[in-house]
Amino acid sequence: MSYVIGANCIDVTDRACLDVCPVDCIYVGERKSYINANECIDCGACEPECPVDAIFVDRNARGDAEKTVFVGDSIAFFTESLPGRDAPLGDPGGAGSVGDLGVDTEFVTAYQA
Repeated sequence: MSYVIGANCIDVTDRACLDVCPVDCIYVGERKSYINANECIDCGACEPECPVDAIFVDRNARGDAEKTVFVGDSIAFFTESLPGRDAPLGDPGGAGSVGDLGVDTEFVTAYQA
């Protein structure tokens, strides 16, 4: 089980989820934030704090095409080279060690609500 941040987070600057994450596994892109599934301890603290209900458990995406695409996009954020970066972000061990990245996946960059 892992948590994923979906469409409702795009272009929302609230960071309540970051404040409650005990392991610092929520990374900030340009338009949205992303949860690193390998660093997340599945505590669920972030989900109720999200003011726009953007956070969901990955297994809740089954049968929901919109949520499923965000599960794949979350994986891509950490495993594929993002625009302007030479290598994938991977698992740096906490968002604080890299700061706001200021870049999103191509999917989120092109996403229109």
